[in-house]
Amino acid sequence: MTLVIGGTGKTGRRIVTRLRERGLPVRSASRSSEPPFDWNDQATWGPALRGASSAYVSFYPDLAVPGAPEAIAALADEALSAGVKRLVLLSGRGEEEAERAERALQASGVDWTIVRCSWFAQNFSEDYLLESVLAGEVALPVADMPEPFVDVDDIADVAVAALTEDGHSGQLYELTGPRLLTFAEAVAEVGRATGRDLRFISLAIDDYEAELAAHGVPGDVAGLLRYLFTEVLDGRNAKLTDGVQRALGREPRDFADYARDVAAAGVWDA
Repeated sequence: MTLVIGGTGKTGRRIVTRLRERGLPVRSASRSSEPPFDWNDQATWGPALRGASSAYVSFYPDLAVPGAPEAIAALADEALSAGVKRLVLLSGRGEEEAERAERALQASGVDWTIVRCSWFAQNFSEDYLLESVLAGEVALPVADMPEPFVDVDDIADVAVAALTEDGHSGQLYELTGPRLLTFAEAVAEVGRATGRDLRFISLAIDDYEAELAAHGVPGDVAGLLRYLFTEVLDGRNAKLTDGVQRALGREPRDFADYARDVAAAGVWDA
């Protein structure tokens, strides 16, 4: 059986669906599942891990937060004790804390695979930026720094391969899309796909934080977003990698294809 930690999230729910479509036993784990899994309550980890031979690990809220490496190390130890043989970790590209978490996993003795990613294309259509797109205006504290937006379906395909196939043990797959886009260019792609006139506005980081506060976003979440926008989006990730090609033997999905399919599904209909 495969345990999917974060089974209701963007990557996790796609992995659960893929495994079930193959007829493979899978347990989706979250704070609301049965048994529940809560990163803040280690007593929930053992029951969730029991009976699993492999696990996909998506840390909440983000591997960039303090304490994440220690939590990953503790989970790996508990997984080994429970008889779990393989862990696949979703990691953050260009995040120092995330790389510490990766090293903790690598040193644990478990059979590991790391899937390292940055900004998801699906942030424009699921949760985070969906409301902004529907309103016709996306305002973020970024200028013209390009980002190789990665499609979450590619992440799920790589994770499922690592969970179910041989040859992925000890591999670090750094995933990107096939081209670099600024956030303004990505918004324009969404506009073309929907036939709508979408605006992108570049904000100062302090103005962005003020907007978050006005909308009731908790301070810890705002702090994490500030870190991601001011440090991770400093150009360190503005390059393409071959992780999808190495893991799957095919090219990654292009942002334009993602935008076309989401628009056809009516997700962005105002």
